[in-house]
Amino acid sequence: MLGFLFRTLTARPSRGAAMFDAITAEARQPHWYVGGEVPDTIDGRFAVLATLMALTLVRLEAEGDDGNRASVALTERFIEVMESEHRELGLGDPTLGKKVRKLVGSLSRRVALWRETVADERDWNEGTRQSLYSDGGPEAVSHSARALRDYWAKLGRLGLAELAGGKLDD
Repeated sequence: MLGFLFRTLTARPSRGAAMFDAITAEARQPHWYVGGEVPDTIDGRFAVLATLMALTLVRLEAEGDDGNRASVALTERFIEVMESEHRELGLGDPTLGKKVRKLVGSLSRRVALWRETVADERDWNEGTRQSLYSDGGPEAVSHSARALRDYWAKLGRLGLAELAGGKLDD
């Protein structure tokens, strides 16, 4: 009954879910961890997910108000999932908020980095190294930079409806 009364005050769990699921599926592709040599750890997987999220958010910015709404929905979904995943890892309420804020800050820094990179204000290899590799990055950074350029090109070929619907496949 309370859900009916306060429906407009609570976030819809499906907002941004299709986009987030598609980005997550891309982040799970083995080539990031094999050819790209991103560490297959929680931190490495987060780096790939946050990098793909950042590129997607930068792409959505180009869509004006509708893109901004989709961007907010995607970011809200990211926060929901990060909170849920970290609860499952055993983080409790006193530390959960701080951890999630740190993850959102990390995403925000990547968005700024990729805005510069896609605008050709920064080299793609350097952007990739900063976004994916905490230790300066292996030689395989060129693999990941190429894959990120391909992902960016794919995003550019898609309209807002396809992006919001999570249809990231060409």
